[in-house]
Amino acid sequence: MSDGEVKIYTASSSATATGDCAGQVVVSGSYGGEYNAYHAAKWGIRGVILNDAGVGKDGAGIKGLPYLDRIGLPAATADAMTCHIADAEHMLAHGMISHVNRAAERLGCRVGQTVRDCAELMKKGEIIREAPPEISGGKRYTIKDDPGEPKVLCLDAAPLLVPEDAGQIVVTGSHAAMFRGQPDGVVGPDVGAIFFSDAGVGLDGAGIARLADLDQRGIPAGTASAASAPIGDARAIYADGILSHVNAAAARLGAAPGMPIKAFVDRLLAAARGAG
Repeated sequence: MSDGEVKIYTASSSATATGDCAGQVVVSGSYGGEYNAYHAAKWGIRGVILNDAGVGKDGAGIKGLPYLDRIGLPAATADAMTCHIADAEHMLAHGMISHVNRAAERLGCRVGQTVRDCAELMKKGEIIREAPPEISGGKRYTIKDDPGEPKVLCLDAAPLLVPEDAGQIVVTGSHAAMFRGQPDGVVGPDVGAIFFSDAGVGLDGAGIARLADLDQRGIPAGTASAASAPIGDARAIYADGILSHVNAAAARLGAAPGMPIKAFVDRLLAAARGAG
């Protein structure tokens, strides 16, 4: 394949990327953690640009960059304050590069470039066919399962929701953006309450847009500050996350910014016991 045939492939989420991106450069709306870096790299691509999700605690929003250096894959992140997370087309049109890995630097990619200019430089990279290292994230955990109460579930990625989760309390490692800013069906079951990372909130509040959508269904929802717990790690968000934004349904139940997520979950469980 010649350089002239190389394309920039956009995907709202790395997990939704397909074999069509093989041999191309990928701009993904996902945050730049190892989980999403893995799902992009597994196709054999030339480079990838993700969203930095405000970087956040432990640098979780950009951990995928040194991870991809391990196989020599050029990678960069877009500043969440310059473009919409979960919207790769918006990132490509408006985003500015905030971080690059060593492999991307060798191609001339630099902090402060536009996402498009960085992606164009990545076209000249080689196809990296080496499989990315295995990752430990992207799992489901049952934290509490007591009689007479909703279960407390931790899901590292919101798409891990299943119909049987209806009525349960769910803490996800995902951001609260909607793919391309539109209702997307990711939260299918009518859960009892659900929590996300705010991904640094980002341009136009893209990182918390799902809260208002869930309000229309009467589902209490909130986001943890990305600075309080690492995005992508649902158990850490449950244990350490501090609410940064809540929707009206959650506020009616006593949720408020500044409250630990675990404290609000305990309040929901106590109310369920009382109702029982």
